[in-house]
Amino acid sequence: MKNDRTITRRAVLRGVGTVVALPFLESIAPRIAAAAAAQGSANPPKRMAFIYVPNGVHMPAWTPKTEGSHFELPETLKPLEPFKDDLLVLSGLTCDKARPNGDGPGDHARASSAFLTGTQARKTAGANFRSGVSADQFAAARIGDQTRLPSLELGIERFRGAGNCDSGYSCVYEHTLAWRNPTSPLPTEVDPKLVFDRLFSDRPDDPERLKRSRLRGSVLDAVLEDAKGISGRLGGADREKLDQYLTCVRELEVRIARVDKLPPIEPPSGAKRPETPPADLSEHFMLMCDLLVLAFQSDVTRIGTFMFAKEGSDQKYPMVGVNEGHHELSHHQGNREKQEKISKINNFHVRQLAYLTERLKSVREGGSTLLDSCMIAYGSGNSDGNRHNHDDLPVLLLGKGGGTIKSGRHIRYPAETPLNNLWLSMLDRIGAHTEKLGDSTGFLADLS
Repeated sequence: MKNDRTITRRAVLRGVGTVVALPFLESIAPRIAAAAAAQGSANPPKRMAFIYVPNGVHMPAWTPKTEGSHFELPETLKPLEPFKDDLLVLSGLTCDKARPNGDGPGDHARASSAFLTGTQARKTAGANFRSGVSADQFAAARIGDQTRLPSLELGIERFRGAGNCDSGYSCVYEHTLAWRNPTSPLPTEVDPKLVFDRLFSDRPDDPERLKRSRLRGSVLDAVLEDAKGISGRLGGADREKLDQYLTCVRELEVRIARVDKLPPIEPPSGAKRPETPPADLSEHFMLMCDLLVLAFQSDVTRIGTFMFAKEGSDQKYPMVGVNEGHHELSHHQGNREKQEKISKINNFHVRQLAYLTERLKSVREGGSTLLDSCMIAYGSGNSDGNRHNHDDLPVLLLGKGGGTIKSGRHIRYPAETPLNNLWLSMLDRIGAHTEKLGDSTGFLADLS
């Protein structure tokens, strides 16, 4: 970075093949205000992420019994108790295009495909798949040029984009949330190392990247001198914040390197090699959550999607005492033991959401937090996995959207209210206004 006295929001720390953007610093807030005045805002930028969980949830342990601000979180949502004032529980929303609508079986494929698009997927197992533009990519097309990456697509289970996965539907539908256009699905990235490289590499596809990786002991080593130059021009609070930020980046890189070096575990006789990365599942979740926070904190992107698992996933969760596959259990047929195990899986996923929320809330931006500027939507395109119904979906919204959302409530909407009305309202708040997206019928009421 040039040794001048001007520090801008888009300033970065540069080193050998790395780019690390600055977090929000009060010392540069006046410059942000001046630059943003023409756009009518001097606040930290708004961000949004869409988190998907498969196979629905056990709704009796999910839905609060009362509406409004005086509600109690049911058992599945208890991990979010510390963030109740930052939370909206939204009941009654429907994803109609996940229903058959004349296309027969295939609810899992349609659920994930329609979740952000509100579009009926073409029933095909071939390469002529077709869905619609997803809410995240609608936003990326309009505001993605303001950041280094238009959007970030994360996952836990490895992406599969070919073959027949659900009653004549291509596997791409179950594995995809983000659709740039009706025929261009965006695959999720499940490897934390590759996500880290994408966030901080000048040229993520550079064939010399691995060579550079071997040469540098740490991604930050090459930029520390540059950081010292910036630090000398910051106030005391901002120097501390910059140091904390760089420490966070370094610690995350060390954690990723540690996971990568773990010795392989011998599988039981006859077991197939898993497709997921060779990392502890809980650690994998935390790493991906930390990377999403880092991407938002450094303003590398303001739009993200995160599939906690592909739709129809049969992932096992032995860390909470569930050794059967998730999809298998979701067809519980009223069996109480299976329902209890589904609730344990649901609770595990909500704990990961609570971890992400805590990390977002811990990052200060001026007089607010990173969470305050965010809209983190969490939910599924299925309600009860046993019935494969797509009405009264389990949907949460965390964050205040830069002061545009009144959180701390449970809101129940009229039956058949399109889920895409929520996405329409979020797009409006992030600066990607549109009057129609998929099967939306208007903006969602009572969010502010």
